Amino acid sequence: MAEQMETLAKQQEGFIGIESAREEVGITVSYWKDLNSIKAWKENVDHLNAQELGKAKWYKSYTVRFAKVEWEYGFSTQTQQ
Repeated sequence: MAEQMETLAKQQEGFIGIESAREEVGITVSYWKDLNSIKAWKENVDHLNAQELGKAKWYKSYTVRFAKVEWEYGFSTQTQQ
């Protein structure tokens, strides 16, 4: 389902990107152009159905946070081969 939702999100107006990590807990962060894009994603019927399935089958709890990214920077020692 996560893969299906990622594919669907990528098709939505205003989608910028997504990052996920899974270990003992899972986290997914999606990035959107603006609040209207976020609202449209929250109202997407397939996304709403996936949320209901998640509540019924996979998750005991979850948290949704809205945050504005003002800037970003990074460092990597990975080399291209």
